[in-house]
Amino acid sequence: MSDARFEDGAERPLRLQALDAEDLKVISALVQDAVFPATEMAWDSKRREFGLLINRFRWEDHVRAGAPGEAERVQAVLMVRDVLGVASSGVDRNDKDLVLSLLSIEFLPGEDGAGHLSLILAGDGEIRLAVECVDVMLSDVTRPYRAPSHKAPAHPLDKDD
Repeated sequence: MSDARFEDGAERPLRLQALDAEDLKVISALVQDAVFPATEMAWDSKRREFGLLINRFRWEDHVRAGAPGEAERVQAVLMVRDVLGVASSGVDRNDKDLVLSLLSIEFLPGEDGAGHLSLILAGDGEIRLAVECVDVMLSDVTRPYRAPSHKAPAHPLDKDD
């Protein structure tokens, strides 16, 4: 068994930018179920940038995502620009072994294009970014690799659904 190659999936690594709430929905879908150690997030207040190094599931490769044993992940950088402040809940930054799972990214508009980006985490955690505007970049930085679980993430439906 060999590692996956870029040529096996998409023609090239993803590199996307969201400049409004509609664009952000695409990036949110692509980072659903991404996992990352709490140590792989950083905020540079002087540059007003917040970044995460994530291991995202390759949802865009529908053929592999649904095939048993063929599911892939890729490391990617999720960069948010024009960040004015960062807050979190349900995240113990002192736990060096903590691995977080990103469920979605939501934009809550304020005045004049500003607002809050909420990175919703599994287990009721949240990272909330005060932003001057929506400016989010998703860039794959490694070759795809077989998902350690060998299958796509699953979300059981609530009984009320």
